[in-house]
Amino acid sequence: MPKEPQEPKPPFPAQHQKRPGLEARMEPRPNFEGAEYRAADKLKGRVALISGGDSGIGRSVGVLFAREGANVAFLHLEEEREDAAETLQHIRDAGGEALALAGDIRDPAFCRRAVAHVVDTFGAVDILVNNAAWQHRQDSLEDISDEQLDRTINTNILGSFYLTRAALPHLPRGGAIINTGSITGLEGSEDLLDYAATKGAIHAFTKSLARNLVHRGIRVNCVAPGPVWTPLNVADKPAKEAGRHGMKTPMGRPAQPEEIAPAFVFFASAADSSYITGEVLTLLGGNVTAA
Repeated sequence: MPKEPQEPKPPFPAQHQKRPGLEARMEPRPNFEGAEYRAADKLKGRVALISGGDSGIGRSVGVLFAREGANVAFLHLEEEREDAAETLQHIRDAGGEALALAGDIRDPAFCRRAVAHVVDTFGAVDILVNNAAWQHRQDSLEDISDEQLDRTINTNILGSFYLTRAALPHLPRGGAIINTGSITGLEGSEDLLDYAATKGAIHAFTKSLARNLVHRGIRVNCVAPGPVWTPLNVADKPAKEAGRHGMKTPMGRPAQPEEIAPAFVFFASAADSSYITGEVLTLLGGNVTAA
């Protein structure tokens, strides 16, 4: 009989990091390698570009893509070089060629340079994953500064526009775009007003772009998780709250990145999802109230 995955359950040690946070300093370390995952060459010969690929969901997606035969390029901030170096090695160990590029997707010129670098290195971009995000909890709208609002919107939604616009001329028929949404974009969040708004925008962007690109044979979908054990949350919550992240789900724990990444493989693989575009897939640990 198949055994239930034994993922760690909170409470975890109280912990907090300065934004954007590093996976290397989390306790316990997130599980991202997919020990129970079985690859089948679903992405053999493909080239993937992932924003925010140094840690968390992005890291796990990169590793599983490599296990499926893809070459993987990912983007990260300068402050995340420690995590990026580890991710590079794991992608290579999984069998893929790997490329890490440091920069900020809020800069459209960086997005253009990054895509050009990937094409020069690997000859193509077949799969784009818009995963990078910025999150900062506040108790009220009045507490959200102009600086915070600019960073959240420019990273989470404008960055996705900039990177997608730069990649589109290179995406072939059969290509795939996968966005990272959130349950907050479907149900709202009282203390993540700006973040939730951008995630709702990402869901609408997914559906609109899917309709726009269907005639070009490019599919666009979105994965919208609930709580996941990543640096994004450890860097955003007070230490005690971070240690209890995800405890309120019916499963009593946050998802591990390796539990979210297979959904990205599903959307990237034409063998699995050739008739699916414009969908927002929720992964919520037993919650069933998302629209």
